[in-house]
Amino acid sequence: MENIISLTKENIQQVVDASMEKMVVLTFLAQQQPESMQMLQTLQQLANAQAGRFILASVDCEVEAEIAQYFQIQSLPTTLILDKGRPIDGFAGLQDSQSVTAMLDKHLPPMWVQSFDAVKAHLAATEALSNDDLAQLVAQLKEIITQSDNAAEVRLVLIDVYLQLGSVSEAKTLLETIGLADQDSYYQNLKAKLALAEEAADTPEIRDLQQQLETDPANVELSIKLAMAFNNAQRNEEALELLFGILQKDLAAADGKVKQVFLEIMTAMGQGNPLANQYRRKLYTLLY
Repeated sequence: MENIISLTKENIQQVVDASMEKMVVLTFLAQQQPESMQMLQTLQQLANAQAGRFILASVDCEVEAEIAQYFQIQSLPTTLILDKGRPIDGFAGLQDSQSVTAMLDKHLPPMWVQSFDAVKAHLAATEALSNDDLAQLVAQLKEIITQSDNAAEVRLVLIDVYLQLGSVSEAKTLLETIGLADQDSYYQNLKAKLALAEEAADTPEIRDLQQQLETDPANVELSIKLAMAFNNAQRNEEALELLFGILQKDLAAADGKVKQVFLEIMTAMGQGNPLANQYRRKLYTLLY
């Protein structure tokens, strides 16, 4: 159903059914009354600005008198909020957008919930997302976390996306912020996925290279090999941090090979990857 409709006898049952899932704002008006049309314009602006948060249904009482009688409308304009088929709040007369918004906020879910539901639906509908798609979801979820005042349910989904993206260290850091009260079955599932990802990422090759590098920390070729092994195991933050440490001292280290591998890893991670963008900015500070 569209977000803005005209309510008639033909579609009233459809609108009532829709109110079982999403709140409906009913505004009763008369076309020839300026206050009615001004109220309608205010509500339409809110419905467009908050697209999808509620359904706006206008009732022309000069045409649909039976509907106005059913809802016992005494004056125009009158606005009601319909939830699960019944009015739960409303007002008579002309109201400004701030007053209407305050009333809606008492009954409607916060704006961020709609964006969050869209992200979850996208994740559920797509079996295999590309790294660029996942990076875009990371950016969206970070914004929603800010809007939701750091809601744990949003952080858990971001952890899930991090794990799909192979950003194990970011997932681990964020998982540690989840309080005991929010450690539900989803949390336990993500914790198990993280443990498996860490185990898979800690390969014998990596352990061997780390031991060699401890013995010979100035060996740039060993550092390059370890960074590439980190990258193969999706431990990209460790790979980039290792190479960046070398580039801070010498941009032309190993005849430019360190910089080349550094750039190749970031390119493989995708343009939208926030970690790659972070280290890309760090490199620019060295170059310029």
